[in-house]
Order: sequence, then C-alpha cells, then structure tokens
Amino acid sequence: MVISYNWLCEYLPAEDNNGKMRPSPEQLSKILTSVGLEVESLKKYESIKGGLRGLVVGEVISTAKHPNADKLKLTVVNVGRPDPLRIVCGADNVQQGQKVIVALPGTTIFPTKGEAFTIKSAKIRGEESNGMICAEDEIGLGESHEGILVLPTESIVGAPAENYFPSYEDHIFEIGLTPNHMDAMSHIGVARDVCAYLSHHHKKDYRVRMPHVSLIGPDNHSIPIRVSILNKKDCERYSGVSIKGITIKDSPVWLQNKLKSIGLRPINNIVDATNFVLHEMGQPLHAFDADAIKGRRILVKNLPAGTKFVTLDEKERTLSDEDLMICNEEEGMCMAGVFGGLESGVKSTTKNIFLESAWFNPVAIRKTSLRHGLRTDAATHFEKGMDISNTVAALKRAALLIKELAGGEIASDIVDEYPLPRPKTQIILKHHYLKKLSGKNYHSDTVRKILLSLGFDVLRESIDDILVAVPFHKPDIQLPADVVEEIMRIDGYDNIEIPTTITISPSIGSDRILSSYRDKTSSYLVSAGFHEIFTNSITNSAYYSQEELKASVKMINNLSAELNIMRPSLLQTGLETLAYNINRKNNNLRFFEFGKSYGTTGVGKYTEKNHLCLYVTGNLTSDSWKGKSVSSDVFYLKGLIKRILQLLNIHAPVLEGERGRQLELHFQAHAKGNLLVDAGSVDAALLRSFDIRQPVFFADFNWDELSRLAETNNIEFKELPRQLPVYRDLAMIVDSTLPFNSLEKTIRDSRVSKLQEVQLFDIFESEKLGKGKKSLAISLTFMDEEKTLTDKEIDAMMQTIMKKLEDDLKAEIRK
Repeated sequence: MVISYNWLCEYLPAEDNNGKMRPSPEQLSKILTSVGLEVESLKKYESIKGGLRGLVVGEVISTAKHPNADKLKLTVVNVGRPDPLRIVCGADNVQQGQKVIVALPGTTIFPTKGEAFTIKSAKIRGEESNGMICAEDEIGLGESHEGILVLPTESIVGAPAENYFPSYEDHIFEIGLTPNHMDAMSHIGVARDVCAYLSHHHKKDYRVRMPHVSLIGPDNHSIPIRVSILNKKDCERYSGVSIKGITIKDSPVWLQNKLKSIGLRPINNIVDATNFVLHEMGQPLHAFDADAIKGRRILVKNLPAGTKFVTLDEKERTLSDEDLMICNEEEGMCMAGVFGGLESGVKSTTKNIFLESAWFNPVAIRKTSLRHGLRTDAATHFEKGMDISNTVAALKRAALLIKELAGGEIASDIVDEYPLPRPKTQIILKHHYLKKLSGKNYHSDTVRKILLSLGFDVLRESIDDILVAVPFHKPDIQLPADVVEEIMRIDGYDNIEIPTTITISPSIGSDRILSSYRDKTSSYLVSAGFHEIFTNSITNSAYYSQEELKASVKMINNLSAELNIMRPSLLQTGLETLAYNINRKNNNLRFFEFGKSYGTTGVGKYTEKNHLCLYVTGNLTSDSWKGKSVSSDVFYLKGLIKRILQLLNIHAPVLEGERGRQLELHFQAHAKGNLLVDAGSVDAALLRSFDIRQPVFFADFNWDELSRLAETNNIEFKELPRQLPVYRDLAMIVDSTLPFNSLEKTIRDSRVSKLQEVQLFDIFESEKLGKGKKSLAISLTFMDEEKTLTDKEIDAMMQTIMKKLEDDLKAEIRK
C-alpha cells in the first residue's frame, strides 16, 4: 500500500492545543510501524526528478556552424555571469535571442528516460563546450526531443529554472499491509490509526479531519436511474447518483500531482476523481455513461455461463455464471467490482454519467478477478472486504468533486438499495483476558478511549468487561482476541511489557548483516557441491615455518605436545582434514570453512582475523556414459572466487600474483589497497608433509575486509537490456609468455563502451607459429542497451580493438 505524506496530513490536525505541529515523515514512519502498519520504505518524491536544481535560464547571444560537424552549432549563451558560456548544441531550432534552459558544468540532470548524468566541460569535435542547452526530455519535463526547450521572451536570464517549472515534492510511504488491515487501505484509514495513536500517547483528543459531504442534494431529476439487486448475497448494498452536463478534460495539477505521487497515471477528470476517492476513503467507485444505460435501469445479477462480454481493454471475455454483473435491461455493462465494459464506459464525448458505489462479496470478486486475470485496484480493495456503511459518503464525496472538476448538475436523488441492513458485530472483552493476552494491565479508561478513537461503539462497561460494537470499516474483527490486538497496536507493539518472571532476555545479534553475507556465501558453496568443515583452532607448530611462528600465539598450558599454538593460518588445519579423507579413499573433495587465524604483535597484544577458506582436490565430475571425469584445476577455483565476490557486490579483478612459499599458480584480488583473497595450487612440498599425493587448490578470503566492503557497497538495480548481444571471435598470435589478464586489460583500455565481455576459448601452441609464440582465440560480446548495433558499428569497434592489440602487444591478427 502506497501512502502520500502530504495527502495524509490533510486529514491530520494541523496542530494540537499546545501548538505542536504534525509529525514529520520520519516520525510518522515510526508511528505507522508501531501500530502494525509496517513501513517498508520511505522515499522522497519529486514530480520533476532532481527539481531542476542547478539549471538556469540563459539567452542565446549568437550561433555559428561547427567547423568540424555538419549537425552541430557553436553557441554563446548569457547565463547571468560576467562571462558568457560557449556551448556546442545539436538542436536544429536553436537561434539567436532565444531564452533557453542551460545545465551548467557540475549539474546533474535527470532525463525522462535513462540514467541521470552530470554535465562536464568538454571538447566536442575539437570545440570547447561549457554546459548544455536542454530539451524537455533531457531534464524530465516531457517526452519531446524535437529540439531545445524555448522559454517566453520575458524570462529572466540567470534565474533558476525551477522558478518557471515548480516541482511537486512529497514523501511516500510503502506500507506492508497484512490481510487483516483493509481499514488501512486508504489515506483516511491510515489517518484514523495515527490519530488514535497520538490521542493515546499525547493524552489529547486527535480526530481525523473528514471531507464535508453532508450538504448535497439534486439540482434536478432529469436522469433518474432505478436499481434492482437480484443477487443479494454478492451485492448487499448498491448506491448511485446521476450527474448531467459534465465536460471530460484533464484534471487540475493538484489532483494529477496527488495521483502521480502514489504511482497512478492521470487519465481524465472523471476517472481521476473516482481514483482519488478510492485512495482517500477506500471505497471503489465506477462511472457509467448514463446514456448507455438502456431502460434507465440497473440490475445487479449473474448472466448465463458462456455469455460474451467486451471489457474496457477491448478484449472479449467469456463469463461464468458465478461472475456478478452490473446490467441494464438488455445486456451486461460491467463486471461488478472488477472491470468496466467497453460500451458503457466514460468516453471523451460523454456528457452524462451514473456514479456507482457498492458493497460486493469479497469471495465472489476474488474468484472473478482471478478467473479472468484482472487484478485491478478495485478488485484488490473489494476482495479484502469493504466498509458497507461508507458507500453513500464516498458517493457524495465523488459527486461533489466531479461537479467541481467537470461541471454539471446532480440529476437525480441518491439511490441507495440496502435490502438487508447489517447489524454491527458485538464483542465482549473481559479485562482479565486482555491482561492474559497482552501481558499488560490496561486501565479501563485507557481501553475505552483507544476503542472509541478507532470507531468502536462502547455499549456497556462493567468492572469485569466491556461490550463494544465493531465499526463496519473493521470487518476482520470477530473475536475478543482481535479487540486485544487493536488495543495493543495503538498502545504500540514497542510498549509490550516483558513479565518480571523472565530472567533471561533474548539476545539480539549485532552482526545480523554480516551473518547474512556468510549465509549467502555458504548457500552458494553448498549448491556448488562443497561441504562445510570446522577445524581445530589449536594446532601443531611443526606445520609452520620459523617466520610464521614469530608472530604466533603459543599455548601456555597446552593439552598435548602437538597442540601447542593457535593457528596462524587455516591452510594447514584444512590439509589435515583433506589428508584424513584421502587416506580413506575419499579423493574428490570440496570443502569450505569460516574460521579465525591468530597472531600477536607483542606481549599481551593479540589479533584475530576472520577467514573463508576453500579447499578443492580430485575430480569435479565422475566418469559416465556421457564422458570422462573432469579434474579440478586452478581455473575452477578462480571462477569460484569471482562468483563469491559478485555475490557480495564487490568488484575486484582476480589477477595473477607472484609465487608464494606455500602456493603455486598464484592468484590474488585487491580492493582499495587491501588484499581480499590469496589463492592458487598448494606447494607440492607442503602437500608431501601431509602425505597428500594429488593436487590441492586453496583460496583464503580476508573475510573481515570482504564484509566491510560488502556492507559499505550499495546495490544498484537497472532495467534489463531490451537488445540482444552481438558476438564476434578474434584470433591472434602473441608471445607465449603473455598472460590472458594482460590481453584483457589491453582490450578494456581501448575504451569501446559497447564491449560487455571478453572470453578466452582457445589456446594453441606450435612451432609453426614461430619460436616463443602462441595463438589465442577470444570471444567478444557487444551490446547497446538502447538500440540494435549495426554491422558498420561492430566492425568499427573491432578495428579499434585490433589496432590496440597490434600497437600495444605487437599481436598478429589471424584472418
């Protein structure tokens, strides 16, 4: 559920008797979450993204043809500074004397489509450009890119552009509503809970500022519409009124801003008015073209199965005999509570309308909605249960609003068919039951005031219990436990008391986020065929060199001669586990371990470092009818490292490093000068010391640094590309000592922006190629996210890459 802060505040008291102002968006967020309307996000909304900040009005002093480009012009623009700006412009309509909008260097602009970007001074085709003259789509003011936006001649040079195009600002709450809170599916419903909370905690009487709807009467009776409810189970109440002489047009800016802020697209003044009332009062409405109601009669009934019906989206649908329909005397006009019909819908030529406000059975509406795949706003509201007492009030509110927006006259009395008026549900709440469930001893006055503020009627009070009538806007409340929940949430779930008999308080982990990174990584490794191991942090000093032992933590009272130090590295304890398994014919192993290494920098100064270590040995797959087994290698390990870094949203290249004492074929990854991972094949001499006679591949992640980087990195989302990638292969002869990462870096340095990926797929070495030479074959992936690349564009990019390889690496391109 999306709630607008500005809109919500219209129903909250401006200030209390002490002059205290309305809660801020952040305070409201805490209040809403406290009363059970969990705020999942709070975001600032701007109708013009960025608010045109940094954009100013400029005047074009002169224009001239660009000497190096036919479609560009050199302009000189006065922006109210001592020196005018030279700006290169590509618009055809730029002319001397125009008042335009200019983005100055350093300004970030937000296009209607695409990502925001910052304007910089640059040379364009050899000419200096110090800003940008803007079109409306480049700054979020519209869709047009036919030319620059030209302002009226009286516009003041140097004035902020936001003075001429004010942006509507708001804060938007995204509320995770539970199914039992249909009463909060509107701004007034949320305001009711906020006022109840403020009344309880501030000890003042806060009341929702309801819109005035009582003073409404017919201007004439020229369009009377009769209503008959034939299916009283699925339609318990049906209200309506006729309005004559309306004019269909765009809604005023204030209404459009309100709807846009909560994600709705304005359509016209009639549809927008019904949507406004839906999100204000929670009551879905529907407007019919009154002239399309044949016989001036509405029948609420079911049509025979197989009946064809064309909906507003111009699709023909086959009805079930369970679909409730709004019909005239000859045919169906609307799928009740779900979707309107094409013939009876409001059109641009409509002059007279009939406005519907009804209560429909939630079960029937949900079945129809799912049956036809129509998940509309109206259906979503109806299927959760509506306030049956609200139909006439919402109808009056909408009718008055339509008169204000579209003109016209009320052309009938309000029709209100309510054959079997519902009684309110009555519930007895015993005070000892309230204390039992809540764990808190509420005073009876507190209980009464909370329930009254939520719209309950108190029918009787006694020393032991209270009898209340449940308001119609809370159809989910059927039991005393439901009433207890209402009291507790207005008091605030944060205020639930912990009984004094509990002696151990639940602990709250301070490393919840860090644990989530560990869980994510563990899940990935397990899915990749790894098993988690836990090795002893106390180990044998004989495994380590004298250099490593200098900074090791030695045990004073060691349990045995072999277990005499805290491990300075996890490699050796992991090799112990590998050796144990290999000695028992379990040769194909993939292990991972989260653990600590220990060190000392002096007397009484100790350090602990967290690690994630991977151990891989043996075959990755077994022999089968489809092929031979595949052995593990250092490149498999390198792929795992890259994937784990991606999982943690860390961008660091995995590059070849120098051979270490314990690792061969060495790879490392660094970020911001810190070592993130050290990996490679374990030195053969070290393996022999553990009696391991097969290759072992090991990766040691600096988990402390990885966690810190992962916690500070922001996750960014972008739209999936709409274009397909293009693939090109390239083969070349290079020096046999050239590593692939140097080749890839050279290709990346060519700065081909559309290049997405470089993949090595073949290595060939032969004396025929020449002494000290090898052939590499790579696959290049190109993609433009905005359009399909042409062969000419791809060939140009390939030529750039090939020239870069030839110049920098002396590569011989194989044709």
